[in-house]
Amino acid sequence: MLKIEKFELGPIGTNAYLLSTEDGKRGVIIDPGMNPKSLVKRIGDMHIEAILLTHAHFDHIGGVDEIRKLKGCPVYLHDAEADWLTDPKKNGSARWPDLGAPIASTPAEYALDGGMTLELLDEKLQVFYTPGHSPGSVSFLYADKHLFSGDVLFKLSVGRTDLAGGNERQLLDSIHGTLFDLADDVQVYPGHGGKTTIGFERTNNPYL
Repeated sequence: MLKIEKFELGPIGTNAYLLSTEDGKRGVIIDPGMNPKSLVKRIGDMHIEAILLTHAHFDHIGGVDEIRKLKGCPVYLHDAEADWLTDPKKNGSARWPDLGAPIASTPAEYALDGGMTLELLDEKLQVFYTPGHSPGSVSFLYADKHLFSGDVLFKLSVGRTDLAGGNERQLLDSIHGTLFDLADDVQVYPGHGGKTTIGFERTNNPYL
């Protein structure tokens, strides 16, 4: 089993996740946000096989370039947001200059899509296409028990849909038609805030 660690990064507390092998020698990073100093320190001489992005809003990609250059690892992102990494207007960093400098990175090496299975760290991660918060939002499921939902589903909340490319109907369809097909005991690791489960959100989330 992989070890899962959370790092709260940047001015709006974005959750980055480090998945690592039992021996601590290899890892995968999900959503390396802004000001990733604590994450960079943690990975040390660890071999990073990939950076996986649930979507390309600025607060989820702020650490991409630093870690990619440090570790020489590829980035995975859905094609619907392929040009967001390179465009501060599209990723939103130009909209909120008080939160930091405009963010621009080179394009992702690999495209994600729903139905894919990634083989990383000798394990399989399923990719679900879950648009609504943004047009290229995806969620990752590890070992059928650990879901990384980005900004689609939160503990007792859901992702905002008032940003460019957001769509409330798509978001609700992604949750009810995809994520809620998973078992109640699936652990949900969201892009902000604390961990939850599919069953808890199915029963208690006031937005659903």
